[in-house]
Amino acid sequence: MTPLELNSGDTAWILTSAALVLLMTPGLALFYGGMVRAKSVLNMMMMSFGALALISVLWVLYGYSMSFGNDVGLGLLGNPIEYLGLNGLMAEDPDATYPAMAFVAFQAVFAIITVALISGAIADRARFGTWMIFVGIWVTVVYFPIAHWVFAFTSDDGSVVGGWIANTLGAIDFAGGTAVHINAGAAGLALALVLGKRIGFGREPIRPHNLTLVMIGAGLLWFGWFGFNAGSAVAADNTASVVWVNTLVATGAATLGWLLTERIRDGKATSLGAASGVVAGLVAITPACSSVSPIGAIIIGAIAGALCALAVGLKYKFGYDDSLDVVGVHLVAGLWGTIAIGFFLTNAAPAGAPTEDLPEGINGLFYGGGLDQLWRQVVGAVVVAVVSFVLTYLIGLILQKTIGFRVDKDSELDGVDNSEHAETAYDLGTLGGGRRGALAASGNTRSADPAPAEPAARSKEATEEVSA
Repeated sequence: MTPLELNSGDTAWILTSAALVLLMTPGLALFYGGMVRAKSVLNMMMMSFGALALISVLWVLYGYSMSFGNDVGLGLLGNPIEYLGLNGLMAEDPDATYPAMAFVAFQAVFAIITVALISGAIADRARFGTWMIFVGIWVTVVYFPIAHWVFAFTSDDGSVVGGWIANTLGAIDFAGGTAVHINAGAAGLALALVLGKRIGFGREPIRPHNLTLVMIGAGLLWFGWFGFNAGSAVAADNTASVVWVNTLVATGAATLGWLLTERIRDGKATSLGAASGVVAGLVAITPACSSVSPIGAIIIGAIAGALCALAVGLKYKFGYDDSLDVVGVHLVAGLWGTIAIGFFLTNAAPAGAPTEDLPEGINGLFYGGGLDQLWRQVVGAVVVAVVSFVLTYLIGLILQKTIGFRVDKDSELDGVDNSEHAETAYDLGTLGGGRRGALAASGNTRSADPAPAEPAARSKEATEEVSA
């Protein structure tokens, strides 16, 4: 067999996409950070950055091998020692068009963002040290095996055997609707139940403290998501191009769908709704982006926006405190986007295109393909949701009962930034200090300006504002 040539264009696109997806985790930190109260913003951001740091190491040690090693258990797990420490992957492979390490890098950032997503469900009340222990356990027990199910395909010559969802079941998930979003959403629900409700949940308003950060974070997520979806083609080709366009239009439609729902229901279209609609659309199109036409993508996105705008209120009806709507957005949109493939799959799209084995290609229910693909999508989605929920609940419960996962009442009221990190996000005491503030900060207390008299006491309004 003639050796394949390394394709520099494909390699560059994969590495660029990996960088785009890496940017999504700081983007998520901003998105989540702006949605919590001022006393919790640093802790919220640290949960994302902590996941980024720890999983970067675990992925190299054994995570990639567990996810993409040759199957050792009926499609359930990759061999954890096959690529231990990425052994054997640094040399150039004459049978590949891109380096193995480029793919390692690309999939590493998928693992990172998946775990970071979970943190939004337990905002304002989680111990950072326990969170880091949870991250290490969860990614090992839950994410790495499920990534093997969904992303590890059996090679054409049968030399590598992959996961059961990708190969045996035949469900389509181009970029991670199941392994990333359904997985994270179900895990978020489980942890929210384990940790319980925030103090004041359902009785007093708990509002985002900085919607500017939320909008910036949503913009970075949208930008990075083109690497997330189009990069999953692992080639700079037609598939990547179709996926890019579908990602764009589905997200736009979802934003409009969310805003329209808000307008009809509440009389106002909000910036928080726009940012949330962006994420809902991105989540919904992730599994389907290579399977549907641009019109199908618009329909999927518009329904996702409206559906998630309604779903975020379920936590008040059922009494679970999903702080930042990980369940209402990621689980709901992930389920919808994965199952929608069974309806909107078309053989005009790359995933359904004709092949030697399937000369007519694959179609979903609305394109005359019957129920065959639909039931596969439903099974894949439901199994991942159930497995993730059960395992996460057990992990969270064990940690809560042993070392404690939730902070105590005083720490929660004071703010987890202070109790967990001994920091505050905003040093309000120095705002408006002018020249005297700068001199005091530098240690020079001499000034020609007379010191203004300190007020005897803060006004009640000012005290409440700072406390909030």
